[in-house]
Amino acid sequence: MPEMTFLIRWPDGAVERCYSPSLVVKEHFSPGENYPVGDFLDRARTALTIASARVEAIYGRPCSLALAQLARIEQGARRFPDPAARVAVEAFED
Repeated sequence: MPEMTFLIRWPDGAVERCYSPSLVVKEHFSPGENYPVGDFLDRARTALTIASARVEAIYGRPCSLALAQLARIEQGARRFPDPAARVAVEAFED
């Protein structure tokens, strides 16, 4: 299964490298785009849940790395309660 990382920039300028065990992230984000934190979080939940389910379909258990990445994203998003705050997806790294 192809895996990938993607770089995001939080509203405070912090850059984070995120992991996905599947390329499904490319269906939910576009490099160079920025998203309101809530929308980014919804897209990340969808993409990483699908990615984990794909791993489960092959290996019989969900992907702990994808679920841990989602937990980190959810934790990071809590720092930005302002609905106008935006997260940038800077790049995909296959």
